[in-house]
Amino acid sequence: MDKEKFNTILPVITAHLVDKISTSENMPEDEAIENLYASELYVFLENERTKVWQYSTQKLYDLYKCEKSNGKLELPEY
Repeated sequence: MDKEKFNTILPVITAHLVDKISTSENMPEDEAIENLYASELYVFLENERTKVWQYSTQKLYDLYKCEKSNGKLELPEY
């Protein structure tokens, strides 16, 4: 995917994930944003080459939860 397209869809993916975190964990949206941006998951998400952006919102949320509970990100292997 070219950089322009990726830069267009990343904010949409991020917004959906922030909403999921905020709703599921009953936290303010700004706190959900801070937590997501501080995560290793977000580092992978913003790198188009990792293809993490292709995961569903639910899958991204599951990865986020696992990272928070385990202290490290564990991506599925395909």
